[in-house]
Amino acid sequence: MGIIVWILIGLIAGALAKWIMPGPDPGGIIVTILIGIAGAFVGGFIMQSILGFGTGGFIWTVLVATLGAIVLLAVYRMITRRVA
Repeated sequence: MGIIVWILIGLIAGALAKWIMPGPDPGGIIVTILIGIAGAFVGGFIMQSILGFGTGGFIWTVLVATLGAIVLLAVYRMITRRVA
């Protein structure tokens, strides 16, 4: 998949992760969207490279990206709560 598509899917994943995990985030919606983009890359990398799953269509891709974004959002919240 092209990098532009992963960024767009990351935007969707970031919004879904924020919807699933509501609450105040230190960086606001912009940081949450960036975490969604990173989650899309991380989730896609893990599924394709490490686990060997190929692409499974748009819904599967968004699901994987959202799960990656949720994990990264949880880690981000843990890190920022310790620092603050």
